[in-house]
Amino acid sequence: MKTLIEFINEKQAEVPFATGDLTRLLNDIGIAAKIVHRDVNKAGLTNILGYEGGMNVQGEEQKKLDVFANKHFTEALQHGSQVAAIASEENDKIVVFDNPNSKNGKYVAALDPLDGSSNIEVNVPIGTIFSIYRRKSEIGEEADENDFLQPGREMVAAGYVIYGSSTMLVYSTGNGLNAFTYDNSVGLFLLSHNGMKIPEQGGIYSINEANYIYFPEGVKRYIKHCQVDDPTTKRPYKSRYVGSLVSDFHRNALVGGIFMYPGNLKKPLGKLRLLYECAPMAFLAEKGGGKASDGFHRILDIQPQSIHQRSPLFIGSKKMVEKAEKYMQDYSGEFHDTIENEGVVEV
Repeated sequence: MKTLIEFINEKQAEVPFATGDLTRLLNDIGIAAKIVHRDVNKAGLTNILGYEGGMNVQGEEQKKLDVFANKHFTEALQHGSQVAAIASEENDKIVVFDNPNSKNGKYVAALDPLDGSSNIEVNVPIGTIFSIYRRKSEIGEEADENDFLQPGREMVAAGYVIYGSSTMLVYSTGNGLNAFTYDNSVGLFLLSHNGMKIPEQGGIYSINEANYIYFPEGVKRYIKHCQVDDPTTKRPYKSRYVGSLVSDFHRNALVGGIFMYPGNLKKPLGKLRLLYECAPMAFLAEKGGGKASDGFHRILDIQPQSIHQRSPLFIGSKKMVEKAEKYMQDYSGEFHDTIENEGVVEV
């Protein structure tokens, strides 16, 4: 079977004037993913469970595995020297790599090192999300925060790793969506899903319905739409919610469905971070034939104002996202106004 490195090298050969920097960068991410995979799979046997004792910038307690994953992805990208700086959900500020090789790096990377970390102790799938941008600052100088404040449509590559019954790495450099499954026996990611396509219409909706009373009217009506019996559209849909964006998206990408983390009365902008979660997953959704929206705008067109900015997210099968957008636009205009008034959306 074709390995991740073989596949990346083949794709590099298809790009005129490619220098191999992005290829080496993706390889570094694959190496870090193997290290995290190793410890995730021994989580009940080693001292990797529980809380580290610190708080991240969102005010969330950091798990030991959060810190572990952040450390190894940071070190892998620093040693590779193709990246001038990283932004991570676990760090208050960007991490600038202050050495001559990294200053000449063409790229910056944004990371959610461990998505769904609240599931670690109960052995539920978790993941890593990454995105890569060409830096805007001058090569040879230190990178700065403006290198990260680019709309998602400027992304060079994005991907995620899901640590579940098997460990898989899914990525795109803009031409299709491909997945690789890790084979422990040989220590390699092997191509298992060449050219993944997200079904236009699915039969699953994923949302934390415990927050139902706080949802905007458009979301409530869309949920009721999902629950109505209609054999022409294979409704009612099934409700499936893991509580890990990577896990819920991965399932829906394979079989068709929609994942929703809307704003609500308590948090109008929702909980997910635009830079680390929404934008990279939106990039992957679109490259697989799906769609991603905040209910009113295409996610990839949103201009970030800060590296830890939050955004509502509706993502998955194209027709299902479009239907959810219609309900939001018809019944939740006040949430559109709230988003606009917060000054965080510039399309």
